[in-house]
Amino acid sequence: MEQAGSLGARGSTGPAAPDIRTASVRVPAQARAADVERERGVASDESRSASGARGEHTHSEPPSPHPRVDCARPVETTRPVVQRASVRGQILDALRTALVAGELAPGEVYSAPVLGERFGVSATPVREAMQQLALEGAVEVVPNRGFRVVRRGTRELAELAEIRALLEVPVVLRLARTVPAARWAELRPLAEAAARAASAGCRATYAECDRAFHHAILALAGNDQLVQIADDLHRRAQWPLVGDPVPRGRADLMADAAEHLALLDALTAQDLPAVQSLVREHFADC
Repeated sequence: MEQAGSLGARGSTGPAAPDIRTASVRVPAQARAADVERERGVASDESRSASGARGEHTHSEPPSPHPRVDCARPVETTRPVVQRASVRGQILDALRTALVAGELAPGEVYSAPVLGERFGVSATPVREAMQQLALEGAVEVVPNRGFRVVRRGTRELAELAEIRALLEVPVVLRLARTVPAARWAELRPLAEAAARAASAGCRATYAECDRAFHHAILALAGNDQLVQIADDLHRRAQWPLVGDPVPRGRADLMADAAEHLALLDALTAQDLPAVQSLVREHFADC
C-alpha cells in the first residue's frame, strides 16, 4: 500500500489513506488532450473557425446529476469504465464511487493535482469535481491543501434515515393503494440487479442499484422535487462512517436487497399491512 502523501493526502500523521486505483477511471486520450488545452488557455484559431463553420457546439456538456446506471445488466466485479465525453463528469463519478467503496478515508485531505496525476488529467477537472462534492457535503475545502473527506458518525446516519423515512414511507403507502400490479412488476429487474450486486459483494455497484430502485419507486409519484431531495439524502446516507470506511458487508447488502424483493412482492399483491411493515423496517435498518 502506498503512503498517504502519494495519494494526495497531506498533513496527516495517522496511517496511510486507502489507495485510489488508477484503473477506476480511464479518461480517453482526446478528452485528456482537450483538458490540457483548456488548462493552458490555448486554443487554435483554425479549430475555432472550423468549428464555427460546421456549426458545432464546442462547450462541454454538464454532467447529469444522476448518472445513468443500467442496473438490469449483469454485475461486474470490476468498476465499469465511464465513456462520457465530460472529463469532469468521469472524475466526479469516480470520486463518488471511491467514497462509497471506502477508498477516500474520512478525515484525510486529498490534493487535486496529485489525484489528477493518478487519473491522468490536469488538476482542473478534479478540483471542479471536488467542489461539487463540497456542495453535496461529502468533502470540505482546506485552503492551500486540498479537500478533506467529511467525518460522519452514527448519529448523522440515523438522522438521515429518519428524514428519508418521513419522506418516502407515506409516498410508498399511497402508491401501494393506487399503482397497478403490472407497474410494480416492471421494477423487478432493478431489485434483482441489486440482489446480484449484493451477492457479488460489490458495494459501489450495489449503491448505484439501490438508489436506482428507490428512485424508480418514488418517480411513480410524479413529484420531481421529491425525487431529487430523496436522491440527495440517499447518496449522503451511503458515505462511509468515521472509523469504519467499509460500513456494510456482503451479508448486510444481501439482507437489504432481499427487503427490496419482499417489498415488491407485497406491493404487487397489494398487501397493505405487509407493505407498511416492510417499508418501515427497511428504513429502520438503514
